[in-house]
Amino acid sequence: MDRGSGLNIMYAKTLDVMGVDRTRLRPTRAPFHGIIPGKQVMPLGQIDLPITFGDQFNYRTKTLTFKVVGFLGTFHAILGRPCYAKFMAIPNYTYLKLKMSGTHGVITFSTSFKWAYECEVKCYGHATAIVASGELAALKEEVTKEAPDAKKSSGSFKSVEGSKGVLIEPSSSEGKTIRIGTTLSSE
Repeated sequence: MDRGSGLNIMYAKTLDVMGVDRTRLRPTRAPFHGIIPGKQVMPLGQIDLPITFGDQFNYRTKTLTFKVVGFLGTFHAILGRPCYAKFMAIPNYTYLKLKMSGTHGVITFSTSFKWAYECEVKCYGHATAIVASGELAALKEEVTKEAPDAKKSSGSFKSVEGSKGVLIEPSSSEGKTIRIGTTLSSE
């Protein structure tokens, strides 16, 4: 469960283990950010898969779209906000529970704090391996080069052609204006 992810993400290795042929991936040209700070990730593609929560007596199945990535992670997949919205699921991170309605009542998933701790240790080990590999140092150097110059004024906005200044409050003597496009339709 990832309360911050705006995507459902699956690792290519997970698809391979599931026996899903990669030719089923649909191309995608949209990179995403947030997995590696300062870097964008270009997915290998995306795939729709039916996902079922529950058991044979009380279940719920929906088709989710996953962005498939080619690098290694410590999980099989990441279920983000699109999954929760589609299933109308409620995650509770304090109690490590996920609840949603099923065919015969509420479906509740929970885990132990011990298992959650073991997952955290595994993630820490994965991150430590990345740091040890020198990949992080190269990434930090690249991010530093791409970082915006803090000395530049934040007010260096340049308006485009086809815009004009309009007084925010014509009766005011302050003269504050906003820029509005002159090529916009009347709608």
